[in-house]
Amino acid sequence: MSKLYFWELRNPDGAMMGTEFSHALTDPFEVVLAHALPKSLDITVRDEQDNLIARAKSLQDPDNGYTPMSRLTIAGDSFVRQNIWPTEKDYGLPVILAGGEVGILQKWWNSSDHIQWRWSVEFYNHKDERLHLH
Repeated sequence: MSKLYFWELRNPDGAMMGTEFSHALTDPFEVVLAHALPKSLDITVRDEQDNLIARAKSLQDPDNGYTPMSRLTIAGDSFVRQNIWPTEKDYGLPVILAGGEVGILQKWWNSSDHIQWRWSVEFYNHKDERLHLH
C-alpha cells in the first residue's frame, strides 16, 4: 500500500498552459480539504512509485459560490469537489494550501452569515529520506 500521495493541483485557465496552484505531499488520504481553489481545477494524484491514483480535468466549482474551503474526495479514478464550510467532522483532515504546504485542520468557526471565519491549522514537518531532499 502507498505511504505517500503526491497531489498536483493546476488552474487550467491560467496563462497559455495553465498555472500551478499547488504541489503537495500527504499520507494516502482519500479526502482532503483545499483552501481558496480556482474556479476550474486540474488534479492529478500519484503514489510514490508514480502510479496514477486519480485524475480530473477542468473540475469546475460545483455551485459557483464562494466558500474558503473545498473538499476533494477521490472517487474511483476521478474526484468529487464540494465547496464547504468545515464542521467538526472535518477536523483532522489535511488542508492543501496554494504553493504546496499541507496542514491538519484543528478548528473552524464561521458566522451564520458566512462573512467571518476563523480557523486553526497545525503544521508538522520532518525530513523524509525517501524524497531525496537535500
